[in-house]
Amino acid sequence: MPRKNSPEADRPSTKRRLAGYLASRQPERITEAVWLEVRADLSPVSDSYLRDLLQATQIPFDQPWAGIRQHTLEELESSLRGMLEVYLAAEAAGDRERARYARRQVIAAKDRARFTSRNPRCSPEKRAVKEEMVQWMLVWLENPAVFAAWVEARKRLQARV
Repeated sequence: MPRKNSPEADRPSTKRRLAGYLASRQPERITEAVWLEVRADLSPVSDSYLRDLLQATQIPFDQPWAGIRQHTLEELESSLRGMLEVYLAAEAAGDRERARYARRQVIAAKDRARFTSRNPRCSPEKRAVKEEMVQWMLVWLENPAVFAAWVEARKRLQARV
């Protein structure tokens, strides 16, 4: 908490600063350029908090800046497929930093899902879904190029059960 007479005490909240940024710039999409600019303008702000604030605006979001959404398996699949495109394009272009960024997003999402899957306060159903999500992300991390084929096979197998 900022002290009463400190410069931070007079500074608007991150949410308000983001609202001002969006009102003045009115981006149609959250692209790399917008992501980098808004992150710099709102600094210091964590990527995860900024991502949450931007996703709440419903403005379309490019990968890898959108991160991995995992409220449902469908949302996770869409996020992982989008991140796969970014990852493979970065690898092909020799952009190791972008490829590492994409992997870090998947690793962080996997860690969040694993934490929830082990939380005894969550329902058994939610823990089971998060365990499944962890498996999907582990496959993506182990061999991103096979993920798309693997997830299709996995969904067909699940439909039979």
